[in-house]
Amino acid sequence: MIRDLLNVLYPPVCCGCRNLLLTGEKSICTKCRHELALTNYHLYSQTEAASKFSGRLELAFVSCFVYFSKSSIAQKLIHELKYKGQQQIGELFAYWYATDLKQVPALQKIDYVVPVPLHKRRLRERGYNQVARFAETLAQTLGATYNDQLLIRNRYRKTLTTKNKSERLGQDSGIFGLNAEADKKSGHYLLVDDVLTTGSTLTQCGQALREIPGVQISIVTMAMSI
Repeated sequence: MIRDLLNVLYPPVCCGCRNLLLTGEKSICTKCRHELALTNYHLYSQTEAASKFSGRLELAFVSCFVYFSKSSIAQKLIHELKYKGQQQIGELFAYWYATDLKQVPALQKIDYVVPVPLHKRRLRERGYNQVARFAETLAQTLGATYNDQLLIRNRYRKTLTTKNKSERLGQDSGIFGLNAEADKKSGHYLLVDDVLTTGSTLTQCGQALREIPGVQISIVTMAMSI
């Protein structure tokens, strides 16, 4: 009864277009879901996403769920996720994409799912890691262990979205490392982030994971910037 009353007073709206959600829709309406530009990278071994790590980081597999561009529905949804507390968006993205990822031979045996970490100060400011629900849900659906304690961000910094690739690579050096107190086991690690841009952040995280003997790394992100 309380839930029904709240739905009358504060009817649920789509995080993308702000229109009222219909019965059966959750957080994102059917129209906005259909407007998401899927990459279908999970179907191919050689993609633009994989090329960003060529010669920089050895990976078993790389894929991104949707394309991210200015004023796109993906940008709106990830903005809501990252800055408006709409963490259920990451969960929905993971459920939708997991159906495809389960069919990828390279991902048949994932041991650990690791999100790109936030600095402790940033985590206090935001209150949550925007990648966490996406990563947790992927771990559950792929039968892997979720580990958000393995990687740490050593330095707090302002966003580098206005920097070019060479500037970002230079400033990213040494930002990420392994938590000295975390359990480190060999296995296949799925490294997860929200948006793939230059690949510098994920490269740094992957290089840190490479310090673990016998490790294999794959990468999945919610979106790729175009």
